[in-house]
Amino acid sequence: MSNKDTSSSTIQVFLGAILFANASFELVAQAGRFRLAAEESGFHAPTMDEFYPDAYLFEGTPFAINRIIMARLIAVAVLAAICILYAKRAKLVPGRAQAAFEFVLDFIRKSIGYEVLGEEKAGRYLPALATMFLGILFMNITGVIPGLHIASTSLIGMPIIFALFAYILFIVAGIRVHGVGGYFKSQLMPAGVPKPVLILMTPIEFLSNFIVRPATLAIRLLANMVAGHLLLVLCFGATHYLYFSMGGAVGILSGSVTLLGGIAVVVFEILVAGLQAYIFALLAAVYISLSIEEH
Repeated sequence: MSNKDTSSSTIQVFLGAILFANASFELVAQAGRFRLAAEESGFHAPTMDEFYPDAYLFEGTPFAINRIIMARLIAVAVLAAICILYAKRAKLVPGRAQAAFEFVLDFIRKSIGYEVLGEEKAGRYLPALATMFLGILFMNITGVIPGLHIASTSLIGMPIIFALFAYILFIVAGIRVHGVGGYFKSQLMPAGVPKPVLILMTPIEFLSNFIVRPATLAIRLLANMVAGHLLLVLCFGATHYLYFSMGGAVGILSGSVTLLGGIAVVVFEILVAGLQAYIFALLAAVYISLSIEEH
């Protein structure tokens, strides 16, 4: 390559770097202007305050009801009504509603119970697994229900209750099969491990089996529902600001993008609601299996 070509290439690279830097500074400036305009117009990014709404019934009492508590009560009431109607009106030849509910129950029985525990052992634990799956599903789905707009599991209390339920379930299952001493020995002292190594392994097994398991169940469920709600609020809050406060062609175009993003997040949240219910019930079944099997 000649010196002339080299010099030309160097100049082109230098000019390209200048243009890139100029474009970057312009984007930063635009972002700053957008932020200032948003602050002036009252636009606020979602914060954790979203999950601590004010009470509007029985305020100042232990029975105070806010939007999250109301969403939980509605989810429980709807689930209870569906179960009662199914129990009272079940027919040999099911209609569409009965077939849909039986499809869900069959999914829990086969894809969670039989798949993890086996057909012989699953029967005893299927009611508990179905309770966890359906309870979490209905409480998750409130995040996309108009008028509620928040998942009932997006505050730590409810995930902890479900995690404690699974925790007690797999401990009781293990004790029922192995006895108290045999269960804790099998969980804390892995077979075949030399005795000197048990000094290190026992506290690790204790943390893994009795602390990490319930903690991860609760945290996984909580984190997914919190993240989903924040994304929804961000997308639709930005859409409202861009359409009605910013205006203009840029505002309408940008608002349309955030609106489509919000719709996509709604669909994604519906999938996540079902997926998190499935994962929670599946892991509970796995922990039960680990508790009742011989190690």
